[in-house]
Amino acid sequence: MCGIVGVIGTNVAAPILYEALRRLEYRGYDSAGIATLVNGHIERRRAEGKLVNLGAALERAPLSGTTGIGHTRWATHGAPTEGNAHPHGTALVSIVHNGIIENHAELRAELEAEGQVFTTETDTETVAQLVDRNLRAGMAPREAAHAALGRLHGAYAIAMIFAGHAELMIGARHGAPLVVGFGEDEMFLGSDSLALSPLTRRIAYLRDGDWVVVSRTGAEMFDPEGCAVPFEIRRTALAGGSIGKDGYRHYMDKELHEHPLVIGQTLRRMIDPATRRVVMPPLPFDLATIPRATITACGSAFYAGLLGRHWLESEARLPVDADVASELRYRDAPLAPGGLALLISQSGETADTLAALRALRAGGQHILSVLNVPESSMARDSDMVLETVAGPEICVASTKAFTAQLSVLACLAIATGRARGSLTAERELELVQALLDLPGKAAELFDLRADIQRAAAIVAEARDVLYLGRGAYFPVALEGALKLKEISYIHAEAYAAGEMKHGPIALIDRTVPVVAIAPSGRLFGKTASNLQEARARGGRLLAFTDAEGAAGLRGIVEAMVVLPEADAFTAPILHSIAVQMLAYEVALLKGTDVDQPRNLAKSVTVE
Repeated sequence: MCGIVGVIGTNVAAPILYEALRRLEYRGYDSAGIATLVNGHIERRRAEGKLVNLGAALERAPLSGTTGIGHTRWATHGAPTEGNAHPHGTALVSIVHNGIIENHAELRAELEAEGQVFTTETDTETVAQLVDRNLRAGMAPREAAHAALGRLHGAYAIAMIFAGHAELMIGARHGAPLVVGFGEDEMFLGSDSLALSPLTRRIAYLRDGDWVVVSRTGAEMFDPEGCAVPFEIRRTALAGGSIGKDGYRHYMDKELHEHPLVIGQTLRRMIDPATRRVVMPPLPFDLATIPRATITACGSAFYAGLLGRHWLESEARLPVDADVASELRYRDAPLAPGGLALLISQSGETADTLAALRALRAGGQHILSVLNVPESSMARDSDMVLETVAGPEICVASTKAFTAQLSVLACLAIATGRARGSLTAERELELVQALLDLPGKAAELFDLRADIQRAAAIVAEARDVLYLGRGAYFPVALEGALKLKEISYIHAEAYAAGEMKHGPIALIDRTVPVVAIAPSGRLFGKTASNLQEARARGGRLLAFTDAEGAAGLRGIVEAMVVLPEADAFTAPILHSIAVQMLAYEVALLKGTDVDQPRNLAKSVTVE
């Protein structure tokens, strides 16, 4: 969600902050702003909408000063206006904030009663006014910030600067990520290492609840009580040039084309090419004795988890529950002692999934996370991490991270099946070979673009679309519908194909396309029958299938995309890429903002 960046150095801060904010655009935002210290005074520039609007404001009225903070805001409290854009503050302090201050109304009432004057609708301004009051009461900046942090309830990452203190920046985190960057005679704060990657490769992560005092030459970290705490400076693997479009029209187009590479890179981490076996890192628990697993995640990551559940149950014979993370922590469901909690997240900072992780740990579960950011909060709170090798994913709508997650989950299912004795050596070799064939088959999908564009032309005319799938293809249908909603703004719903006649069929007429994920296999006949039912009601039918399935669908569907032949184990991954490609082509026809859809955020760090 919101992006934070801060700098103390010897160069003019505003251009550095602006470029760092550009690297945080992928998180999703609706306004942006920068504040710097100019001759000891705080000055700021803010703008509603895209970052280019802030750039124009800086061109009209440049900011000098070598100490500053910047922010891209995803609105929670207050409309996405220039007035509500960060940084917020007073003549004494300026603050940027990611998260939600849950007790802001109570604090605001207290502060207004004491004469503090608010000018915005945001919860963030409460923090600035609290610090301002402490400063006016005679506290030094460090004491004023520490006292204010002790009053806050909720999730936050905060960076603040102070009038008259060009060598001081204070940051804090509670439930939302914040990193410190170490340069040569300059220091940085950022929401993540990607924002700082052109500036420094040396970073340190604040632990949850800690706060940091940053000067031009170093940093001191403290716990909530104000006691100094040690920290580790790490080298991040991110490179400064890793987010270019490389000639593609959109980041999403680039990231779709990176599917074969990402799948291959991820599989190379988990498969021994000599033995053709899945190789797991040493685990602090025994997969053979796990009584039950619980999968939880949000959005596309949850749909990856649903397909992972299918594989773990069918190949490893492990009972699996699956819940969206925002629901799991409130269900108070009984958990099997010694069970496995499998959490999935691209960023490793998803607030709902982090909260579910803590609930599952409290329930005595082993914690295994599938993540794309090995230095993330979830990684540090897990017993073990299986890393996806997707690289930075800039488009808000997840594509390559999704298939990387599926690749890891497929390998985990194989390893679990071997450990539990449910897979023969011959079956394991078959499944591994299917995975090794996957990158090449994924590359073949881009030869089908014309067929996908023909299907897209039908979907683009619709206001409502139904996606259908059975078994392993129901999660694929869910992913297809989500992608269409996210980037084309067309209402889409996914159903297990057998459920269509239990209600959704009432919606079907000539204006409602029905997109079926229907390759050949034991469930093909059932899905084909469901499509006949939709056709009888006037629905416009589109299908993703394979050559054998295509033979059975001719004369039934209006448009068809025939995917390369693939093993039934890996075919759902290919179909996932194909439905993502369909959403992209529809969005092109609709003319929407593909990479930064309205109202969405990449890293959702509020509940």
